[in-house]
Amino acid sequence: MSNDPLLQPYKLKHLTLRNRIIVTSHEPAYPDDGMPKERYRAYTVERAKGGVAMTMTAGSAAVSRDSPPVFNNLLAYKDEIVPWIREMTDAVHEQGAAIMIQLTHLGRRTRWDKGDWLPVLAPSHQREAAHRAFPKKLEDWDIERIIKDFADAAERMKAGGMDGVELEAYGHLIDQFASPLTNELDGPYGGSLENRMRFCFDVFKAMRERVGDDFILGVRYTADECLPGGTDRNDGIEISKRLRDSGLIDYLNVIRGHIDTDPGLTDVIPIQGMANSPHLDFAGEIRAATNFPTFHAAKIPDVATARHAIASGKVDMVGMTRAHMTDPHIVRKIIEKREEDIRPCVGANYCLDRIYQGGMAFCIHNAATGREETMPHVVEKADARRKIVIVGAGPAGLEAARVAAERGHEVVVFEAANNPGGQIRLTAQSERRKEMISIIDWRMSQCEKRGVTFHFNSWAEADTIAAENPDVVIIATGGLPHTDVLSKGNELVVSAWDIISGDVKPGTNVLIYDDAGDHAGLQAAEIIARTGAKVEIMTPDRSFAPEVMAMNLVPYMRTLQKLDVTFTVTFRLDQAEKQGNQLMAHVGSDYGGVAKQRIVDQIVVNHGTIPLDDLYFELKPLSSNLGELSHDQLLAGEQQTVTRNADGKFQLFRIGDAVAARNTHAAIYDGLRIASRL
Repeated sequence: MSNDPLLQPYKLKHLTLRNRIIVTSHEPAYPDDGMPKERYRAYTVERAKGGVAMTMTAGSAAVSRDSPPVFNNLLAYKDEIVPWIREMTDAVHEQGAAIMIQLTHLGRRTRWDKGDWLPVLAPSHQREAAHRAFPKKLEDWDIERIIKDFADAAERMKAGGMDGVELEAYGHLIDQFASPLTNELDGPYGGSLENRMRFCFDVFKAMRERVGDDFILGVRYTADECLPGGTDRNDGIEISKRLRDSGLIDYLNVIRGHIDTDPGLTDVIPIQGMANSPHLDFAGEIRAATNFPTFHAAKIPDVATARHAIASGKVDMVGMTRAHMTDPHIVRKIIEKREEDIRPCVGANYCLDRIYQGGMAFCIHNAATGREETMPHVVEKADARRKIVIVGAGPAGLEAARVAAERGHEVVVFEAANNPGGQIRLTAQSERRKEMISIIDWRMSQCEKRGVTFHFNSWAEADTIAAENPDVVIIATGGLPHTDVLSKGNELVVSAWDIISGDVKPGTNVLIYDDAGDHAGLQAAEIIARTGAKVEIMTPDRSFAPEVMAMNLVPYMRTLQKLDVTFTVTFRLDQAEKQGNQLMAHVGSDYGGVAKQRIVDQIVVNHGTIPLDDLYFELKPLSSNLGELSHDQLLAGEQQTVTRNADGKFQLFRIGDAVAARNTHAAIYDGLRIASRL
């Protein structure tokens, strides 16, 4: 047996877990009509296949109709969920893993205009900033009904074959009862700590009566809200001891912080550029104070940190949840002594930011996550070896190269720069986003292992490609900044890339015109503002940087607000003209009737990229498919068989920003979709 701390089994009550790594409850927003159907099941089972001890699913499955999901959650209040749960739990158990589910009532952390348009409930009328709904103050009959709803839902989950249920307390209704900041009730459920905790214990009692002792019950809760007047560390230790002493639960899953605002949520679940495992020591304090089974997860992205968490006795089970979205086979690779092959989580938080905008959770650089039914995590060998030539070593090109090489093909990559990475290498120059370079480094390592040939500092032309006698050519040349967006004065502006790369020195009074709304505009703003310059970010949109999304916006705002950057929305930069050694910016509005001017010494435009596609169009008449891609075959996961030129020597495809400006995930998905069918 291995002496690796992470690979030791753990006995949780009657349940033996095969190692110390779990996927904590999270909602990837894959349900279909509130049910965990095929996509959801495939995603969950993949992590069990990868060797995890236990996968916890459904971050916040709703137990009541007046707890409507604000994104696509499971609906645990419906009897029809039971057979779907049973299919999922059976499939997970067949892979040797345990499975639990998280239940909740959201309380005020939702909206009244979702679901059945029922009033939002809370132990006070105080609105949660994140979801903006003013709640109804709970009545006694509300409390009685919700306690029963929890018990009913737990009984459904046991009937569905779950090994246990975890209550989501932090930020949700149970925590809203427990916190003095959100509980303004009188009587048995308000006032003293004992009264504020009564709702939690009443819920556990009702569930335990339904599910019996041979079923795991746990709670994920905050032991320190990190808010003035809220539950503090000392309160949290007392709460933890009371939970332990209740005899109703089997483990504690510790959180530190609050989630009622975007900054609060981001501190609880840190993103790239923030410290790894910031709350691990605190979780260790709770375990030491309670001597009770303790779980914890919060930006523990690497095996070394997880191993330390277990070896040091800080926790009994360590959660690597976003890490398993990036690579569901972490445990299998540890067992096989292939830790260097683990695809690293880079903390980009594309997964969580997408669900908070109503989308499905996708990993920024594992496009198979959430697409297990159609995309492979482990690439199969091709029936016949072919020669694949790829132009461009950015994320799209490297993903195509990696996958094609895993398929067993001969792969040659041409790259005009002296290093791989494309836009990611530029992005990673920001100290806060330097983890992004792991997207490139991991792919380079995988390509080198599989014998991919790279030609750097090589500007590929049609003759260069033809000399390779390829069977397939993939153009992944990316794009160049598109700054030609003004009606006059385009020659007077610089791009966000110019600033980020250092090719252009920042001005002292700068207007950043950002209608792409992605990271580049804010990165440029941060670089310029740090020099002490006056900076205004302007966008014609009604909000700035929508592509950055909520949690990724937090660190930018913390920096840019301190540097006194001005943010202007709903105004459009129309023209620029010289005025002495300054620039006059002419500003209008899509709403009409407005004409303003700004006098600045530099205008920076962030308007995405235009494809660098000359080589593609030069090669197009030489190809057998004339560059055509069958969408039907692509979406069906079939080989591309389009033939439009019988004399063509190779198939030709283009991917990533060489097609159109999109993002890193789209580029990688392009590479995976094309190369996995070659």
